[in-house]
Amino acid sequence: MQRNFIANASVASASGRSIPVLDPSDGQSFDDLQRSDASDIDAAVQAARASANTGWGTLAAAERGRMLTRLSQTVAAHADELALLEQRDCGKPVKQARADAAALVRYFEFYAGACDKLHGETLPYLDGYSVFTWREPHGVTGHIIPWNYPMQIFGRSVGGALAAGNTCVVKPAEDACLSLIRVAQLAAEVGFPAGTINIVTGYGHEVGDALARHDGIDHISFTGSPKVGTLIQQVAAERHCPVTLELGGKSPQIVFADADLDAVLPTVINAIVQNAGQTCSAGSRLLVEQSIYEPLLERLGKAFSALRAGPAALDLDLGPLIRQSQLVRVGEFLAQAAKDGITTVAQGQIAADAPAGGFYQAPVLLRDVPVAHRLAQEEVFGPVLAAMAFRDEDHAVELANATQFGLVAGVWTRDGARQFRMARRVRSGQVFINNYGAGGGVELPFGGVKSSGYGREKGFEALLGFTTLKTVAVRHG
Repeated sequence: MQRNFIANASVASASGRSIPVLDPSDGQSFDDLQRSDASDIDAAVQAARASANTGWGTLAAAERGRMLTRLSQTVAAHADELALLEQRDCGKPVKQARADAAALVRYFEFYAGACDKLHGETLPYLDGYSVFTWREPHGVTGHIIPWNYPMQIFGRSVGGALAAGNTCVVKPAEDACLSLIRVAQLAAEVGFPAGTINIVTGYGHEVGDALARHDGIDHISFTGSPKVGTLIQQVAAERHCPVTLELGGKSPQIVFADADLDAVLPTVINAIVQNAGQTCSAGSRLLVEQSIYEPLLERLGKAFSALRAGPAALDLDLGPLIRQSQLVRVGEFLAQAAKDGITTVAQGQIAADAPAGGFYQAPVLLRDVPVAHRLAQEEVFGPVLAAMAFRDEDHAVELANATQFGLVAGVWTRDGARQFRMARRVRSGQVFINNYGAGGGVELPFGGVKSSGYGREKGFEALLGFTTLKTVAVRHG
């Protein structure tokens, strides 16, 4: 039984209830989590407040950096252990789980170095005055972490909050908690003050709701669906609590006729099959200039046919989806596409020895998807790529911007002027030219526009969101 982690101790939930932990590779339960409630959140918030007042919140910035450095080194030493937890908990192939553990190390390294670089300014004002600003932590921050990249999103969210001097209460998704509980334990082992990092597990409608409503939470960071993001905003607005929201995407890969197709192909494929397509920034729409549409789809179709999904331990191209309901959801999208006459170009395979109870979805490439169709508008969160052709640059921009989302975009062209025009015209929080994702980019501010949310995580920019600015005016004559 996995327990909550509050004030550097493993704690049973007040309810005494539990949630089974399923292995997506075979659908079998292998552990249990605490099914916590509002009283557990309250205990965690109180522990975090105590650390904000007398523990982590009182440390000098340089000392916070040293502590985060020690944590990054300890996480690196336990990377294989954490990767195995993530592999079984989330169904991630071995290489993806290891990459996520490495990213967590990098987040802590980056924010360790940023702790004492968060400066204020001096401002010119009236004669006889000196005016300056400094940045202060919010206090206690709440973090609602999704199941698709628990370690990575914990690193970018909690890492930034800690660097800025906040203490944290974390509610992981009930589907993926194990690695984060272990990281909190490691933080305690390297000397983080009790109450600095607190983990409370449970269902979103119970624990997540209690966290968002708690008047002891000074800032909320949420990654998830636009629907739930709206609910969190509404609850937070009742007490004027600031929020940072990353709410998904329907990101386009825009390929012009002059693009290097040898570079395009593997990147486009990886951007939709990585983590079985369960990625907010997945390149789920492929927009191709008409003159190369057929030859590119022919090459992609051959590549898709060779892709294989299977158990995490086999380390194939992709693992299972996170749960049965997600498999059903992706299947409904594909059934609707078939009903509406949308053509399947190619489909990958499920490994012959994949357990029957696993939640497997083979990658699918669809063509000529109408711009208004739900496959071109809604986040599938599975390995499904929707292709469509465009006539010219204006048409490409029109298609790229024709959804409610605006998280990430990829533009593939050798034309330097077009590169900058497209970067300006596409409405998106990140635009990658002749690449996609920039290798994860811990240093690169990340967030969206429109229904993809607002605020920024990752990079130094995240620290600004985890602080409040105070202006001090001194009249000295």
